[in-house]
Amino acid sequence: MASVRQRAMAAVGTSALAGLMALAGTPACMGQGEGSGANQEEVIKGLGVVPVSFELHPGQMTAVLTIQNDTDREADFQVRPYAWAQPGGTDQLSATDVLVASPPLGRVSVGAGQVVRLVLLQPAQAREASYRVLLDQVPPPPQPGVVGFALRLSIPVFAEPSGHVAPHVRWSVQSDGGAYNLVAVNDGGRHDTFRDMALTAADGRQLALEQNISPYVLAGATRRWRILASPGPPREGLRLRARADSGAIDQTVSAPSAGP
Repeated sequence: MASVRQRAMAAVGTSALAGLMALAGTPACMGQGEGSGANQEEVIKGLGVVPVSFELHPGQMTAVLTIQNDTDREADFQVRPYAWAQPGGTDQLSATDVLVASPPLGRVSVGAGQVVRLVLLQPAQAREASYRVLLDQVPPPPQPGVVGFALRLSIPVFAEPSGHVAPHVRWSVQSDGGAYNLVAVNDGGRHDTFRDMALTAADGRQLALEQNISPYVLAGATRRWRILASPGPPREGLRLRARADSGAIDQTVSAPSAGP
């Protein structure tokens, strides 16, 4: 019978690419329901995880993740931390030895819980540091005629630096090969999140925005939302409304002065 480590590696090999590239596309990853409080619980097929996000305050170097097994069988898991960045406006995970998980592999009995300790080995410097912890539920050994699935949660972890930091987001509409994007540039030292976004033209027309985009804009990063079915370049007088961690947004957004 294959060991937990062997089955974990097999699960990672079949699902890692989809998991890393689709962070914004599923509720269990960077989409809806995330980042709204450390007391919430995220559930995948009977595995409960709490909290669903972490914010490590200055000087805090450890945190605890609890995995609860409410299924009718033992559940194997693997936990892997990654550094999280947004180069070019897209989410990117990369290997890191700054944040570690203990234990990285384990098994949770039916009705039991397992504590995983996250340890930050280096404090954040001038800006908030961003990480993602991928929790994979490892499928049981393969059986004839049965297809196993590797389920995954992606949990955001933010580490604050010693000095006070805050988000500072500038909004604009920019052209991109004939299409147009709503663009957020965060040149502050902390992330912000944006939900329930609505972009309105001067004539009152609603400009539909691309959905299933991660609500997070990391410190020093840029995020783009495609404006759908825009009949020509949006002009001045655009109004943006949204909910953000930093407060409600209701402001005018600059648009291209000229376009194709």
